[in-house]
Amino acid sequence: MLRETLRRIGKVEPASWLPPLSGEPWGYRRRARLGARFVHARGRSMVGFREKMSSFVADIERCEVLVPQVGTLIGALSKLVTQLSIPTRIPQIEVAAGDGTTVLVLRVLSPLNEADRELLRNFEGEQGVRWLLQSGRPDQLETLQGATPALSYELPAYGLKLAFEPADFIQVNGDMNRLLIDRVLQLLELDEQSEVLDLFCGLGNFTLPLATRARRVVGIEGDAGLITRARANAAANGLANAAFHVGNLAGEDAVQRCLALAQGGRYSHVLVDPPRTGAMDVLSALAALKPRRLVYVSCHPGSLARDLGILVAEHGFSLQAAGIVDMFPHTSHVESVAVLDGPGS
Repeated sequence: MLRETLRRIGKVEPASWLPPLSGEPWGYRRRARLGARFVHARGRSMVGFREKMSSFVADIERCEVLVPQVGTLIGALSKLVTQLSIPTRIPQIEVAAGDGTTVLVLRVLSPLNEADRELLRNFEGEQGVRWLLQSGRPDQLETLQGATPALSYELPAYGLKLAFEPADFIQVNGDMNRLLIDRVLQLLELDEQSEVLDLFCGLGNFTLPLATRARRVVGIEGDAGLITRARANAAANGLANAAFHVGNLAGEDAVQRCLALAQGGRYSHVLVDPPRTGAMDVLSALAALKPRRLVYVSCHPGSLARDLGILVAEHGFSLQAAGIVDMFPHTSHVESVAVLDGPGS
């Protein structure tokens, strides 16, 4: 699929194909949104994933691709929501699993009573998860008891620990994320003098590993909350050579904004990891920075192919290699990675 998409949309073909990266196909998903729906005809709530092209929630007892500590609880969650005083006012449960803590964010459209809270506290104790209640904005969360649970994941190969919030974007597959980071660093071929620009950097998932290998790394991201976490993660890991800036990398002024935030630096390497819409609005900025090497990580082959085609045809980059990462086993979705050399490299 990736090969055909690159040919059809981008009119490009890499000089070589990278071997696919794959891992354990079960129990991998650490972030998810479960739907909840009270079905009057059945007299109970159903919790799970929504059926394709439908608002109905699939009737399941467990999910084999969710991390086991949540995937085995689907039936228990359905029973729990049914027992609450407001089962018709619970539309969803967000799942966020760190390396040592699993958080379930319960969306509540009406207040819970004390009996409801006791049921939830008992569930916490029995199942080893923590509840957070969301009655307003996604970042306004209430604990049932004790301090707000701390979520984090480790990247042992780099000696790093990254903290994140329940609503933050992280790669859903932790094992494949580690393999992807390894591949990105291998493809960039950094040394102690390398200066790297990381666009769409999030909370530092790539930036901080890059900082352990390069002289300097600058991350740019449009979400101010993620940048706050990225800066905190850099400080907590003792990485003074990683800097982060808030900047929207889409829209008419994206090129000027990107170049301004890059502070006129000359970057030997660039990493781009955009959302599904791609990085088209900053491609001219990437060309102006004249990196020696550029690695592009993508969750959408179509926007990847479009952007690679522009970089090659209009800006003189050469597509050296491309490949896939099976980040989402049992689905049609795929993560892709491509490496390009800049003009004259």
